[in-house]
Amino acid sequence: MNLSDQPPSSSNDTPSADPMAHPSRAIRPHGLEDARKLATEAARVALDNNGQDVMVLNVSEQSAEFDFFVIATGTSRRQLHAISEQTDDALEKGLGDRRQGIEGYQESSWIVLDYGSLVVHLFDEETREYYDLESLWADATPIPLSDLGLTQR
Repeated sequence: MNLSDQPPSSSNDTPSADPMAHPSRAIRPHGLEDARKLATEAARVALDNNGQDVMVLNVSEQSAEFDFFVIATGTSRRQLHAISEQTDDALEKGLGDRRQGIEGYQESSWIVLDYGSLVVHLFDEETREYYDLESLWADATPIPLSDLGLTQR
């Protein structure tokens, strides 16, 4: 008997016949808690560098690719670069995670740091207002900074 002659396996053979039934196992091998830790640390770095209007959004219900956004506004190119560089340092050295991509660093009006499960968006005020990610991702769940043990200064 060759493999094509075998009947399809029943749903009793595997924990779930639907591979998307448990996205935290199929798509998020480290789970939401690790992504939340990354988001908390990225938000802390933004706050420590005087980032303004720091927000953490849980987008895991809207996206299979990433779980959290951290959004922050900076008042200068230098400040946005500092937040970007210190975020890399904190996530890599402190939490063992590596950035997968970066966009906008040279232009510095919108820097995007991609850590897989976490995407950090660093804006100048005008660009943040223009793109309004908070409205674009309105179905996301905002995580109060106090729930992460953080406070906006």
